[in-house]
Amino acid sequence: MMEEVDVEPSPTLIPGAGFHQRHLGFEWGPGDLLVYETNYKLQGPKSAGSPFVHIVRKDEDICSPILRKLFNESHLIFVGLQKIKEDVPSKNKKTQFVSISKNYRSVIRACMEELQQNAVSAQEGSIASQYGDQVSILLAIELIWNLCEVLFIDASPAGSLLLHLLDWVRLHKSDVDSRAREVLQSESPTRHQAYWDVVISLVLQGRMDEARQVLSKQASLRAESSSVFRRMDLLLQNMPVFNPTGTQTLTEFDMKWRNWHEECDRSLQDNTFASNRHLETICKILVGDEDALLEQKELLSTWYHFLVTRLLFTHPTIKPPDLHYYAQSSMNMFLGPRATPEPLDIILLSAFEFDLHQVIKDCSFGSNLREFLVLEYASGLFTHHSLWQLAVDYFDHCPEFGRVYLELQIERVPLDTERKAIKVLRICEDRQMSEQVRSICKIMAKRALRNNRLGSALSWSIRAKDAAFATLISERFLQDYSNKGSFTDLDLLDNLGPAMLLSDRLTFLGKYREFHRLYGENRFSEAARLLLSLMTAKIAPRSLWMTLLTDALPLLEQKEVIFSVDQTYELMSCLEELNSGTKEPKQTDQDEDIESTKTELLRLSLARNLAMAIVKEGTIET
Repeated sequence: MMEEVDVEPSPTLIPGAGFHQRHLGFEWGPGDLLVYETNYKLQGPKSAGSPFVHIVRKDEDICSPILRKLFNESHLIFVGLQKIKEDVPSKNKKTQFVSISKNYRSVIRACMEELQQNAVSAQEGSIASQYGDQVSILLAIELIWNLCEVLFIDASPAGSLLLHLLDWVRLHKSDVDSRAREVLQSESPTRHQAYWDVVISLVLQGRMDEARQVLSKQASLRAESSSVFRRMDLLLQNMPVFNPTGTQTLTEFDMKWRNWHEECDRSLQDNTFASNRHLETICKILVGDEDALLEQKELLSTWYHFLVTRLLFTHPTIKPPDLHYYAQSSMNMFLGPRATPEPLDIILLSAFEFDLHQVIKDCSFGSNLREFLVLEYASGLFTHHSLWQLAVDYFDHCPEFGRVYLELQIERVPLDTERKAIKVLRICEDRQMSEQVRSICKIMAKRALRNNRLGSALSWSIRAKDAAFATLISERFLQDYSNKGSFTDLDLLDNLGPAMLLSDRLTFLGKYREFHRLYGENRFSEAARLLLSLMTAKIAPRSLWMTLLTDALPLLEQKEVIFSVDQTYELMSCLEELNSGTKEPKQTDQDEDIESTKTELLRLSLARNLAMAIVKEGTIET
């Protein structure tokens, strides 16, 4: 963990790398550190190295397959929690929240177990150490989370509070179970060096039935002292335990517990267990003797285990507001006056003081509570090539800065494939992030155009509503048609619909393709009307009029008259307007000859069609 500082840290010079022996500079990126060589030369002894720029991973944990599973599963729980927040009435939420908190902890513990197994089976020491570090972090997270669940989410009242704290301690001091198994499975359990440690450990955790079971091994071997063991067995058996679902009130339980406690004290005063120092130690623990408890530091291992055990044998009906006093004094007693508490100790103490704000602040070294934590977590996920998708839901549920963070982070997602781009685009469209939508579409349109994928480029430019780029791509389509004599991407062009209105050139491209489709379906009259309208309505650029007039030739040559008299006159007018306008400079004389030939052919065809149309229309009128 890092400490917060109130002043700027002093500069640290990094020894240079490379033959030029210069200092290094660095800059954090979203998930990496960029290290580069500066122009500042080293002073002092030189070191060998290479003068290259280095990329250093900031956070390797996010790349772990096991932790990715944790991220994915916790994401599902998070999304479900947001729905419960909206759907479940307030009075019914506590049970749901406790259940969800346990689900979170279950996922964390499953991840810890898998990491622990990998650490054991790892061949390399460095990898085993990395797994061990990850287990330690998750263990601390689960420890804090579990305590906060008891104190803040479940908000257990007096009586139930100590039961939940005992469960918390037992869960996080599980080595007692493995040691108990080792002792009981040995050839002679009572002679095992850890025998009495196991008995006392079980008592310290309030596991009286298990302690009695282990003690019975000793009692059966010592007939001469069986009455002393029976007496201890009776004390352990009679220890009252509060039942939250029972009919006994807290006051009745407290009275019964005090009577039992007095009985334990009398046994101690009567020197009932003086003949067996281990049983005497257990009796001192039962009466809550603080010196006797502190003698078991090694078995307790932590001040918060000492706190819970101390409460179990001195104040089992502790109320939540009184916890902070016992927590502070227990930490001081256990650690001693000269010890400096670890960050974890401070966090747990803040929890016992019911200072949730401080707990979160100490955990995160930030002060914006829930949103700060969620934003930081989601930003970390966004640096991963696949986990970034999970981060989106977290940003969605940060009302103050979530959208801003998402807008900034989404632009950093590398659009490696069209499939990924569509995924990113859908996220942006669902959230009305119009600027990001346009940016993504423009990037993909330009990439497709560079690869000569005109259909894809046009599709992306339409989604971006980029009229200028759509015009450029339409020009490329028309140029491609002029070179090949046919259109590509017919499915797209045939289904442009209202999108063709994005730009004039795109409108012409769509209509011009429609003309070819009508012609291919032998719908000559409709094709002729459309072709003529492209020129008379000035939809077609003048540079393409000759191409359109040339396309009219097969219709003019049909046996059946396609163009009416009026339509033929309009075609003639377009031809003359084209020839009377400013001519573009031709590259060769051959080009001029071809244009002249086309013009003469068109005039002849138009004249013949006009004659046929006059005869036909005159005949109809007659």
